[in-house]
Amino acid sequence: MGKLAVIALGGNALQRDYQKGTIEQQEKNTFKTLENLVFLLKDEYDLVVTHGNGPQVGDILLKNDAGENIYNLPQMPLDICVASTQGEIGYMIERILRNILHKHGIDKNVVSLISQVVVDKKSPAFREPVKRIGRIYPEEVAGKLALEKKWIFKEESKSEGGFRRVVPSPEPVDIINRKIISDLVKKNNIVIAAGGGGVPVYIDRNLNLRPAEAVIDKDLASALLAVLIGAEELYILTDVPYIYLNYKKPDQQIAEFLNYADTKKYLSMGMFGEGTMKPKIEAALYFIEHGGNKSVITEATKLENKKYGSKITMEYD
Repeated sequence: MGKLAVIALGGNALQRDYQKGTIEQQEKNTFKTLENLVFLLKDEYDLVVTHGNGPQVGDILLKNDAGENIYNLPQMPLDICVASTQGEIGYMIERILRNILHKHGIDKNVVSLISQVVVDKKSPAFREPVKRIGRIYPEEVAGKLALEKKWIFKEESKSEGGFRRVVPSPEPVDIINRKIISDLVKKNNIVIAAGGGGVPVYIDRNLNLRPAEAVIDKDLASALLAVLIGAEELYILTDVPYIYLNYKKPDQQIAEFLNYADTKKYLSMGMFGEGTMKPKIEAALYFIEHGGNKSVITEATKLENKKYGSKITMEYD
């Protein structure tokens, strides 16, 4: 076996913010992103690929609404929506990655898995849902849905107006099929897993798996998976080439090399954006804290050029 790395593809790796999200756009973006993994494969890395699903699951929720309102079709629960995106995105990544491997003469198989990720049903996250999903509703519609479906809504910013559904986002505690993922990698396969943070499930008192109406942070799930399968490196691909200190301020500076203690300190100082860089930093630190050698945060197209990207290790290299 070569060195094992988990590659977490951010949402922009598949769909840019300014794009409508046609399949042609997503395939083009995915191809450009995956081409940047070739250098790792040529360096004899073994890879597990994870991915986000924010725009795609949002689209499914909109289709849910339309189907219910226009054709009286039943709404699908959130776990089914996440599983659907794992299937469609996993298929797209697998097919395109197979073509890239063929192009570069790399002899590896690719397999995508529908991944269930275990959460703790007693987590405080279920009492305080914060993750915004789906469309923005007028106040009267949100109120009606809250009564009918027991959904929880929070008001959007004044510039956007309206109300948006919020759901729990508990921390992942285990990955179903992690042993299978590890075994597949050992047999020279590239595995696509834990898409969109995984389908959230919990274990009931009878030890049965039950769906949880929640979403899981993709980067935290990727870090947990990396720890559980013994990966040496974790790559979190996003839309900026580096971690920045004092981001978008006059004294902004690039942080290319960071150790665990300093990164933890910057995190406690509120240096990283709440819904943007902070969860990526938390995932990177979790991986290092639990035995990982190195976390890299960078923009997908900068990955091959090793002078780009912020590297977090336990101590400075």
